Amino acid sequence: MTGIRVAVRADASRTLGSGHVVRCLTLATVLRARGATVQFICRPELGHLGAHIAGLGFGLHWLPDKPDWPDWSVASDAHDTRAALGPAGCDLLLVDHYALGAAWHAALRPACRRIAVIDDLADRAHETDLLLDQNLGRRADDYAALLPPGAIRLIGPHYALLRPEFASARNASLARRAGGRLQQLLVSMGGADPQQATLRVLQAMAGGPLPAGVQVTVVLGAIAETRPAIAALLPTLPWPARLCVDVAEMAPLLQAADLAIGAAGGSAWERCCLGLPSLLLVLAGNQQAGTRALVTAGAALAVGTVAELSATLPAALHHAADPGTLQRLSSAAAGIADGLGAQRVADALLASLCA
Repeated sequence: MTGIRVAVRADASRTLGSGHVVRCLTLATVLRARGATVQFICRPELGHLGAHIAGLGFGLHWLPDKPDWPDWSVASDAHDTRAALGPAGCDLLLVDHYALGAAWHAALRPACRRIAVIDDLADRAHETDLLLDQNLGRRADDYAALLPPGAIRLIGPHYALLRPEFASARNASLARRAGGRLQQLLVSMGGADPQQATLRVLQAMAGGPLPAGVQVTVVLGAIAETRPAIAALLPTLPWPARLCVDVAEMAPLLQAADLAIGAAGGSAWERCCLGLPSLLLVLAGNQQAGTRALVTAGAALAVGTVAELSATLPAALHHAADPGTLQRLSSAAAGIADGLGAQRVADALLASLCA
């Protein structure tokens, strides 16, 4: 379907993290491969991903520089976004932003044929034609009173927005886990490393022994302010550890790992796709339900909040190091996401434009 004009309204910053923009880039790449032209509309907040967006060949329009979310006005953001779309508007407006709801969507409605929203919270109304919530444990009924009649709802990790590299690596990753043991441990808390979580994890791990021969890989985003402290800490730890910054392709690192310590955000679906067991931290209130759902599904073990790590992490690592536990967690994780969600979402978006 060629000639479709798509605009994406999403932000990244040290406060918001990078996940909203990253998952929109995944979907934008699929839509572009099907003939769409995609432009991102963002605010230049500290920690933005403008260079990354432009480097991938997408259009990028900066909105006026204003105080960081949530201190700016929704009405002024709608006005600025409408101006960015220009007289021609767009065919599809994709919105991934917790500060924007039905009033913002209604203001943009005259400028686009269809509006689609990506959400994780189910805490506000949306004036949208399609809504995606990719979280495990979410139900379509959670949005029953929040959407217009007839709005399409895509719910659950079946629609998780994962880059093609994860589906491509899935079979090989699952095959190598049969009969495996803990040799490679991955620590990844998200691009901005909120709450100094990576540093706190490494400090908590140092308080309890890991199985002999374990190697640790630490992944940080380029915007993580904890990088100098972590780089200084790694050589002092009692096991081999390396630091990887601003990783372009995560699939090979996840495939090589036997266990990950991470948060229950969008990266959880990457780990599930590759059958990688997880120890999950809750880094934000909206991650609590997802953590409970993954633990209930048998795909992960919970270690609580950053403040609880010193008490919970050593015991969780000891439990997860058991080969039988690793295999059970891996099998359950692999059944949650298959890596093809972005294709399914693109199918639904393009079909809605034809309706």
